[in-house]
Amino acid sequence: MEKAPVDINASNVIKDENSQKPSPQDDDPEPDYSSKATTKTTFSDYLRIFTYSTLGDRILLTIAFLAEIGTGVTLPLMNIIFGRLVGSFSTYVDPNSPVGRAAFLNNLNHQTLIIVYLFIARCALSYGAMLIFRVVALRISAKLRLEYLKALFSLSISTLDTLPSGQASNTLTNTANVLQVGISEKLGTFVQFTSLMVAAIVVAFTYSWLLTLVTSSLLVFIGIVYGITIPIVVKQTKEVEHADEKASSIAGEVLGSIRMIVACGAEGRIALKYAGWIQESLRRGLKLSPMIGVQFAPLFFSLYATMALCFWFGFKLLLAHHIDSIATIIIVLMSVMMLTFSMSQTAAPIIAATKAASAAADFFAVIDAPKPIMTGLRDPEASATEDITFDSVNFAYPSRPHVKVLDDLNLRFERGKITAIVGASGSGKSTIVGLLERWYDLDLEKRYKLPKSAVKDKKADKDKEDDDKKSPDEEAQTPVALSGKIMIGEKNLDDLELKWWRSQIGLVQQEPFIFNSTIHQNVEYGLIGTELENESVESKRKLVEDACKEAFADEFIEKLPLKYETQVGDAGIKLSGGQRQRLAIARSIIKRPKILILDEATSSIDVRGERLVQAALDKVSEGRTTITIAHRLSTIKKADKIVVMRKGKLIEEGTHDSLLANEDGVYWALVNAQKISMGEDFAGESDLIESSIEPLQRNMSSASGEANAADVEVAYKPKGFFGSFGFLLAEQTGNWPWYLLLCAGCAGAASAYPLQSWIFSQLILVIAIILPDELARASAHWALMFFILGIGAGVAYFSLGWSSTTISTHISCTYRQQYFESILEKPITFFDDEDNSSGTLTARVANDPTQLQQMLGMNMALVYTAVLSLVGCIIIAFIFGWKLTVLTVFVAMPIILAAGFFRIRYEIQFESMNQAVFAESSKFAAESIGAFRTVSSLTLEDMICRRYEVLLQGHVTAAFHKSKYSSLVFAASDSVQLLTMALAFWYGGQLLGKGEYSPLQFFVVYLAVINGAEGAGTFLSFGPNMAQASAAANRILSFRVRSKTASKTPLEIQDTEGGVKIELRDLWFKYPTRDIPIFTGLNLTIEKGKFAALVGSSGCGKTSIVSLLERYFWFYSVLLKAF
Repeated sequence: MEKAPVDINASNVIKDENSQKPSPQDDDPEPDYSSKATTKTTFSDYLRIFTYSTLGDRILLTIAFLAEIGTGVTLPLMNIIFGRLVGSFSTYVDPNSPVGRAAFLNNLNHQTLIIVYLFIARCALSYGAMLIFRVVALRISAKLRLEYLKALFSLSISTLDTLPSGQASNTLTNTANVLQVGISEKLGTFVQFTSLMVAAIVVAFTYSWLLTLVTSSLLVFIGIVYGITIPIVVKQTKEVEHADEKASSIAGEVLGSIRMIVACGAEGRIALKYAGWIQESLRRGLKLSPMIGVQFAPLFFSLYATMALCFWFGFKLLLAHHIDSIATIIIVLMSVMMLTFSMSQTAAPIIAATKAASAAADFFAVIDAPKPIMTGLRDPEASATEDITFDSVNFAYPSRPHVKVLDDLNLRFERGKITAIVGASGSGKSTIVGLLERWYDLDLEKRYKLPKSAVKDKKADKDKEDDDKKSPDEEAQTPVALSGKIMIGEKNLDDLELKWWRSQIGLVQQEPFIFNSTIHQNVEYGLIGTELENESVESKRKLVEDACKEAFADEFIEKLPLKYETQVGDAGIKLSGGQRQRLAIARSIIKRPKILILDEATSSIDVRGERLVQAALDKVSEGRTTITIAHRLSTIKKADKIVVMRKGKLIEEGTHDSLLANEDGVYWALVNAQKISMGEDFAGESDLIESSIEPLQRNMSSASGEANAADVEVAYKPKGFFGSFGFLLAEQTGNWPWYLLLCAGCAGAASAYPLQSWIFSQLILVIAIILPDELARASAHWALMFFILGIGAGVAYFSLGWSSTTISTHISCTYRQQYFESILEKPITFFDDEDNSSGTLTARVANDPTQLQQMLGMNMALVYTAVLSLVGCIIIAFIFGWKLTVLTVFVAMPIILAAGFFRIRYEIQFESMNQAVFAESSKFAAESIGAFRTVSSLTLEDMICRRYEVLLQGHVTAAFHKSKYSSLVFAASDSVQLLTMALAFWYGGQLLGKGEYSPLQFFVVYLAVINGAEGAGTFLSFGPNMAQASAAANRILSFRVRSKTASKTPLEIQDTEGGVKIELRDLWFKYPTRDIPIFTGLNLTIEKGKFAALVGSSGCGKTSIVSLLERYFWFYSVLLKAF
């Protein structure tokens, strides 16, 4: 069944079972919705972007700049031709004119041919400029991305730790895309419209400086209005986007841990938290709505007011003989109107450049950061087969400078021996690893904190300040003085060449990172930076296989269909924990390291897997200086020396037996706490080999249909475009006053073009048929009509902008909240589907309501206006002259509509195209950045950067080939209007020459159809993709469907004091992606109040039982009782 739409308020969000009994202790703190995004721009950073271009790029940019200047000049030149033609038409129909028909037609043909030449020039110049800007921007962006990644990997880990989580990946993806947009077509557009404005001013002043000055006075008004409104709109838009990002962040976090949310019954509280930011987005959006109307109204008022002023004053000058003809008035008017329009068109490029400057600041903050010294001693001056000594080391992390992590530590790791480090969490064990890898320095002067991003978030900064806030005791303390040294034999660790030193170490971490590549490639990465890196392919393959055998990894690899060429997935997701650990061990030992560091390498795997991995570790540790950190003391019994740490100090050291002899010691207490059997030996190696391959695919999926899952979704039948759109539209009846205002605004705005063509034609006709004595009065009358039209258009577009934005804001927020709540109500099996991953659902929650916002909001309002305007223009054109109307409607109008549509559509889609270009390389970079500790320990920085560069070059080449065609489409659509104008003028002139048409008929038809079609084409391009919007509407409607079990009346256990009895009878269960059943007739009873433990190897069904108890799955064929 379907739910009714919800309002965005606290009373309509889902309530959890405990919401009726709120507890003061459980109440969440009042959310802070004051979070706003602020930006800081630096123009010098914008100019610096172009320093990453080559000499060839700069030459191409110079050509592109000149081409854009030429493109901009073509339209003011067209004004001259248009003015001459208007003057020629007026003169020809004047009874006292000496111009004959032959002379008139010769002049017409000549002027029409000039327009055709202008079309060819504009198309060629626009194509060249567009293609060059696109390609050069791609190259510069690729170079900056590469330099950023190189700089990032050359920083110390302590510096990278100061970057907010995800910022580096975001910089290489979203921030880089913003930067690229600001230096490509947007820059070309700015140059083109700037040259157009200059040329228009020159043309206008050349023909009449006085008329130009008077007519241009309204530009001051427009400048003042936009100077005030644009910053406000930009700021408020960012605030709305920021609130939406906060809501999306909550959705992403919740959907990524949906099982925990459901298990805790926290759906209602989460929905309230999400609703808070949706409510805030609504409030900010409604505040923005009238400002959108203010953005539209002055422009359209000024356009028609400029016509009124120009004609009124122009006719005064004409009567006073300060200008020669009406052609001068037309040329000045068209030039000033073009200037007015161009001023509004430069706003978007300026905003794009500002964003690019802010984005560049993020890049340069990392690129300019001081880098650690990489050079130093290496073999033979230094050796890694010496004792490693910590000499009076005092250390604190940069994020906690007051907390001493290592306290005067003196420790020796003997060469060729196994040294184990144990201790409670926070005792400093992993810190020792970080210092040995030189991720952190003991010299305070080498520490550097990256400056904050140029695009800041006050709320995020505040949260970080809260996280970093010190206790009163810490505030009273002075920062820890870093001291001591780490010696490798007689050499200081800081004096060694960094990459050479790291190449001598094999590191296996608690959660080893496996790259999204083949098994062979992952292990081969361990050879990078060693003398074995340049061995032949055959030699490397043998080294890989030998390392895998030594790490006991070959036994599961050989059972895979593709063996060593098996793809392991993102972060090795297709491998089990034990398999990933064994691959990491093979990767660390393939280079035959002198030192092996094992940082809790077996802590995250089960007992059987631990024994298998430990056997591999014992084997590879022989003859190497080995440092092992462990929580499970069963793994270090064979160590040559065990070091016990507490609060950064060495408490005890000795062998396993010697430390156990001291029953008052810390180690004895740790062993006793873990209940280790002192006489227990590890199982023989023969017992450790797995009897069967572990499943490669580890994704839990929904229950099989064969299991008769009860939690079945009620079928939803997708609706067509009008069905889905109409249904959602009908739900918004509460906004009917705004819809009435929208309809009125659309009607008023749509009438502007037809009325403009009629008034314009009347003014041109005035000079030909009105006596000089009547000319002043008649021209003033029609100029006043233009002024009144400007007032009406301003009011109409203000109403249009305000009402449509208000409606779209309500729609977006309402359905976003409802969408999120519907997802929270879905059964867990829904989230197991690959198509319903947390990332996919988060994107849908954000994007699908936005598609509806476009469908029912501002963009569609402009489409409605365009359609109504076009109908009105065609009607008035047919009334005044059907012959020219037929030509323009069926030949010129389709071309103009298509041109306007593709031109603006291309601009709108450019940013999404821009993001798609670097999608693959960005994913690779994000993966590498997420594993920067693994990358640094394996000295993979250069290899990563080389591979990233190859990916970037491939993307740039592919994008260039795409741009060759897309730029041609843009250039043609941007220029074809001139060709249609030439056709209309030529045919209209022929009709005028034959006496079939009057000037009034010609200009009404021409202006109505040509200008009306141009405006309609522009507005129609804002229309959303109907298919996408319909699909979004269907997804929203389908998510309202409830499962059959959800509609059942829940039972409630009455007596829960002291727990409940749980009984599973004859349980059969399997996942559809696996042929082997998890349970085959399982019977289990857990008595009330008893403590039950579930143990067993990986894949035996422990987690599945918990999932069934959490009601993640429902079955008719199993009896599961709680009583």
